[in-house]
Amino acid sequence: MAYGTGWNTAAVIGTGMMGPGIALTLALGGMRATILSRTDDGAARGVDKAMRQAQILAENGLVTADWAARAAARIVGSTAFDQAITAADLVVESAPEDLAFKQDLFARMDGLAGPRTVLASNTSGLSITAIAAGCRLPERVLTTHFWNPPHLIPLVEIVKGEKTSDGAASAVRQLLIACGKTPVIVKKDRPGQLGNRLQMALVREAANIVAEGIADVEDVDSVVKNGLGLRMPAYGILEHMDVAGLDLAISVLEYVVRDLYNEPRAPEYLREMVRRGDLGAKTGRGFYDWSSKSADEVRARRDAFLVEVLRWRKR
Repeated sequence: MAYGTGWNTAAVIGTGMMGPGIALTLALGGMRATILSRTDDGAARGVDKAMRQAQILAENGLVTADWAARAAARIVGSTAFDQAITAADLVVESAPEDLAFKQDLFARMDGLAGPRTVLASNTSGLSITAIAAGCRLPERVLTTHFWNPPHLIPLVEIVKGEKTSDGAASAVRQLLIACGKTPVIVKKDRPGQLGNRLQMALVREAANIVAEGIADVEDVDSVVKNGLGLRMPAYGILEHMDVAGLDLAISVLEYVVRDLYNEPRAPEYLREMVRRGDLGAKTGRGFYDWSSKSADEVRARRDAFLVEVLRWRKR
């Protein structure tokens, strides 16, 4: 089966944090994108978010004003699920992380979509093999895990299920490159995909460092923001190992790994925080006291930094 020939129509399911940015990405690559919602109001809010994100890109010189306007004109909202899926060349689902819900949804879409339509999930952790279990054509089902915020973060992880065809994965990769993204192929459908496997290893040890009193919360974050994290946009982990020397790397690893947290579960310190109801910004306390700290300001600072990095890359 040849995928990606003459693709021009996409359907994006979801109007929350991810769906509008995904729709905008596809529209910037030249596709007509329909944002699907259960309600007319939800569809309208999704389109409005995508419009605002297009404006942000144009205002910061990441795309031209004309390019942003033409992309925005390709985005519509709809509640006509069956009609949109039947007409789509590509579907990207960004619904809640509920396996049974996604399995039912993909089985339904599998019966509606044409045989050359690729069905993709934006899941950040669920198995795409399991999601595709009820599909007649599991070879056209894969994960496209966009990173938040999707209109700014270049990375998209394309995860192949056990039956995903090479052709489908390759076609989606080429499309995302045309959309200005940096896609990677994850060849095995494993928990955490690729990025979250790396990120959760860091999260686990960060929580353990605080639990053991090795350093305070603020200093742990300062090390990441002002040390290893600062150089990572230009200097990958394995690239750094090669430059430093693998003989040095292995000697440090052999010494350090013996003292790292290595249990196959989250550290007890983190589990106890959750049992107390200290869930982070949404409850007012987590690692930080959020009564005097704003999650919106943190996100705004993150987005402003990302914009500057992308502008530097563009230059």
